[in-house]
Amino acid sequence: MGNPTHVREIEDRLRESIRTKEQVLKSLVPVIDAVAALLIAALEAGHKILLFGNGGSAADSQHIAAELVGKLLVKRRALPAIALTTDTSNLTALGNDFGYEKVFQRQVEALGREGDVAIGLSTSGDSPNVLEAIRTAHQLKLKTVGLTGRKGGALAGLVDHAIIVPSDSTQRIQESHITIGHILCELIEAHFAGR
Repeated sequence: MGNPTHVREIEDRLRESIRTKEQVLKSLVPVIDAVAALLIAALEAGHKILLFGNGGSAADSQHIAAELVGKLLVKRRALPAIALTTDTSNLTALGNDFGYEKVFQRQVEALGREGDVAIGLSTSGDSPNVLEAIRTAHQLKLKTVGLTGRKGGALAGLVDHAIIVPSDSTQRIQESHITIGHILCELIEAHFAGR
């Protein structure tokens, strides 16, 4: 008897990912376009982008911030984007002193200025620390964007622009989030590289 293979499972997962992205294509292009315009306008006006989330969403926050500060395809000026998920001293001190729900909220309070954009990533839309940060962003007159999934959770009702990936699978939602993040970065880069 040969080694068992997982071909069927692999094919099923790839098809599920494709179906999810087809749903993104079908329903989310207008909101992605609106968010791209928002981010370009904020950066043009000298504002910055703050990104945050937990777990895989923390990694996506860092990835998107790095693409903006660095580059995707062409050399252009560095764009101000900060992932609030990377400073271990801040994260552990804030978690210890204020509770984990405040680890992003305190950073938004310290770093956010009117006109900046706060982007919260939460596959469920119900991560307490993301919601706290978005509430503070609104108080400080930042624009807000939520990348979420499922039914959008509480996050969808709090943000100026909600990008709700139509899936109940955390993996498929995250795969779509990074695809959307790359598209936003490409559009932003094309704008600034073309100047």
